[in-house]
Amino acid sequence: MEPTHLSLYQLTIEAGTAFGDRHARGGLLGLPSEDLAADLFEVTQEMCGAAGLPAYEVSNHAIPGQESRHNMIYWQAGDYIGIGPGAHGRLTKNSKRGATEAHKAPGKWLDLVEKGAVPEVAQVDLSGPDQAQEYLLMGLRVAGGIDRARYRTMCGRDLPLAALDDMAGDGFLDLHGDNVRTTAAGRPILNAILRKLVAG
Repeated sequence: MEPTHLSLYQLTIEAGTAFGDRHARGGLLGLPSEDLAADLFEVTQEMCGAAGLPAYEVSNHAIPGQESRHNMIYWQAGDYIGIGPGAHGRLTKNSKRGATEAHKAPGKWLDLVEKGAVPEVAQVDLSGPDQAQEYLLMGLRVAGGIDRARYRTMCGRDLPLAALDDMAGDGFLDLHGDNVRTTAAGRPILNAILRKLVAG
């Protein structure tokens, strides 16, 4: 089929979801173990790379130049408008960044729209540290990583240097000037890396 872009997300079973409830009752049989899932992730990276679709984000692969511009806005802490029931957005107005969330119930949202009303959108201002944490959590998913100077500007402080150095020494992070990015060895354990950086 020769696609130019592939999104390949592993299924995550979360408590409080339909899958989580079914899994708790023993209804989702045949799911891979964590070790097998890690092996499958590694095989996926190799196969996509060999096909000319390198990973530009943890779960996304593309021919160079075919990366999702839409999703890069999320991952690089850009502004976007959320439209539709349950949609989230991030908007900067008058130098303040805010998070928006539309009403979640699709039926109620549609009823309002059909009546010509504007569905309510809740907006909360995001503090500098909240913006920095979101930038860290999303930005390290991307192969290009994040800019520590931008993080410092948002947060008012740097990332924990000891944790950065430890993880770089272990081969999980690549540090060049202010650029921080995960290595191929670090991407499969991204959540553990993020926990250390957020805790620091």
